[in-house]
Amino acid sequence: MPDTVASVSLKDSDSDLAAFAEEIGNSFKTYGFAIVSDHGISADLIARADAKAREFFALPEDVKRQYHVPGGGGARGYTPFGIEVAKDATEVDLKEFWHVGRSLPEGHRFADLMPANIWPEEVESFHDTFTELYAALEQSGLRILTAIATYLGLPPDFFDDTVEDGNSVMRLIHYPPVPEDAPGVRAAAHEDINTITLLLGAEEAGLELLDANGNWLPVKPKEGELAVNIGDMLQRLTNHVLPSTTHRVVNPAPERRGFSRYSMPFFLHFHPDYMIETLPSCISEERPNRYPEPLSSHDYLQERLREIGLI
Repeated sequence: MPDTVASVSLKDSDSDLAAFAEEIGNSFKTYGFAIVSDHGISADLIARADAKAREFFALPEDVKRQYHVPGGGGARGYTPFGIEVAKDATEVDLKEFWHVGRSLPEGHRFADLMPANIWPEEVESFHDTFTELYAALEQSGLRILTAIATYLGLPPDFFDDTVEDGNSVMRLIHYPPVPEDAPGVRAAAHEDINTITLLLGAEEAGLELLDANGNWLPVKPKEGELAVNIGDMLQRLTNHVLPSTTHRVVNPAPERRGFSRYSMPFFLHFHPDYMIETLPSCISEERPNRYPEPLSSHDYLQERLREIGLI
């Protein structure tokens, strides 16, 4: 078993998929997390996206709020500071964010479930930059899912159809400077709802995971690397062989309190009518099926969004 979250190069999956799958899979099995370099997303694109996100969040509050959709569950556009609360938490998270989702052609069968994207007029090339980044993150996510399938003894392309036209969401997050007496933390302890999450921008300290022994461990990717974690949907599908690990973003040390923190998680989802039904290979006498009733990805998502106060 790995004694720390594995740091792996996605390039290795091209030369030896089985070895790469074993390394990243063992890290996921133990920690629910892995750090991934050489993921194919250019440094230039990441830098452009970071600059555009900062430019948007620096806009006046009344301008940003024009892009908030009341009753929209934060699915698209802007969600102001102080709305989202982690499941079972008492304080709201100290963040504001923007959501970019999948752009679907008119008349698509999922059009009723995935609202059209909203784009801020005030930030030049915001649309082009984040459309490009969304596609790049999705491509990297597919390569990681190929390794996960291999680790689980499934055909390498097992997940391709499950996430095609998936309800994946890219979230641009701004955590403002934190006063000394701030109630709550930047992001309270939580698990992610989706299949896997690919996170850019975790170089600034703060991201921590809760290990199996109840200890909080820092997750520290280098600049440009991805922190990747298992979400609840994949945990359910694998009967907890791959755990969706509790994690949080703690408030900064005193010398960093005056600085904002920015990050960009990509929540990769199954398509809405994918039935999450426990994989037979993940059921045994020692590991009985926790989820005998299959549940659609869409119904599961709605259930969880209600729990965190977004719908």
